[in-house]
Amino acid sequence: MAVNSPLPVAADLKPIAGIRLGFAQAGIKKPNRKDVLVMALAPTATVAGVFTTNRFCAAPVQVCKAHLDALHMSDAPIRALVVNTGNANAGTGDAGLAAANATCSALAELLECEPAQILPFSTGVILEPLPVDKLIAGLPAALECLSENNWYAAAEAIMTTDTQPKAASSYVVINGIPVTMTGISKGAGMIKPNMATMLGYLAMDAKVSQSVLEHMVKQAADQSFNCITIDGDTSTNDSFMLIATGASELEITEIDSPEYLALATAVNALSQKLAHMIIRDGEGATKFISIAVEEGRDLEECRKIAYSIAHSPLVKTAFFASDPNLGRILAAIGYAGVNDLDVSKLDMYLDEVLVAKSGGRNPDYREEDGQRVMQQSEITIRVKLGRGEAKTTVWTCDLSHDYVSINADYRS
Repeated sequence: MAVNSPLPVAADLKPIAGIRLGFAQAGIKKPNRKDVLVMALAPTATVAGVFTTNRFCAAPVQVCKAHLDALHMSDAPIRALVVNTGNANAGTGDAGLAAANATCSALAELLECEPAQILPFSTGVILEPLPVDKLIAGLPAALECLSENNWYAAAEAIMTTDTQPKAASSYVVINGIPVTMTGISKGAGMIKPNMATMLGYLAMDAKVSQSVLEHMVKQAADQSFNCITIDGDTSTNDSFMLIATGASELEITEIDSPEYLALATAVNALSQKLAHMIIRDGEGATKFISIAVEEGRDLEECRKIAYSIAHSPLVKTAFFASDPNLGRILAAIGYAGVNDLDVSKLDMYLDEVLVAKSGGRNPDYREEDGQRVMQQSEITIRVKLGRGEAKTTVWTCDLSHDYVSINADYRS
């Protein structure tokens, strides 16, 4: 069960004018489950995305990037996104690229547009051929049930080892104009986005120019999906897409404007909520852990230290056991790669409990205080470096027996 993350309610997920969603059961890996999703877009929509930095990036990622790059040389907008679960189409060479392109061609024919106007996505097992014939055979059924109200089903259709769908909506008023946004995400393991297997899609009815949307999606990813980790593994398929359908009266064409700031703030908040859902549903997770590193010299060293703590198996297993073996955190800080760090200036808190002071154990720290905090399902580690004003927060989870079992049995 996800940590303090109730199931989304389908009725609470707001339709977005200009985007319709349809799904199918194509039997790509298992029968009788939603495993194909189509998101059909109005011609007024703009689309931007960020993708995995894994050099073994999946075939659909390569095709998506090529099709998005082509937007700068063409007036033909993106008309649809297609997602399959059960197979990542990664590590599949030329055959994988051919399968991704064949998917685009098949959907383009059904929608009467060009293949370059389709963006494909895949998630699932790596190094196995994509059963593209099954995927293509499922497309007509997905198109038959296209609806603005299918967000909950869409979230179900992209799940792999997730224990529950991840979806949320929000609403903001800018210059008196309402803007509605809804997003879905998936991921429970192989999560350490670096751009963020992870997928995220967020749609809004505002009208946003292509260049502004590209800036906005990178900014949103850096404050959300790029600040989470479950196991430190960057997937071959990570993708986060931002869609502005253009149905609202609000139009944003400049980054340096109050309207951009208001909309970007709302997008960042919803992106962060979707990212948190991934961590709360981490494979075998029992605890949601925030790691705040403050008073750093720059953002880079803050992130190095935060991720060093978040990736440490010894730290994560201690949290699973509710064992305040907090020296493990200090050790992770020490090997984070900040070579000129003066540990004598460092303070560390576990929630409100001051554990380490000036680089050593706080004389007033009591083991029972640490034990009390460690037994909580939500915990904050706060590290103050005492060397500047930079800060960051990273979110992670503990490492349990179930994580090993889930990944040992993943392909069976």
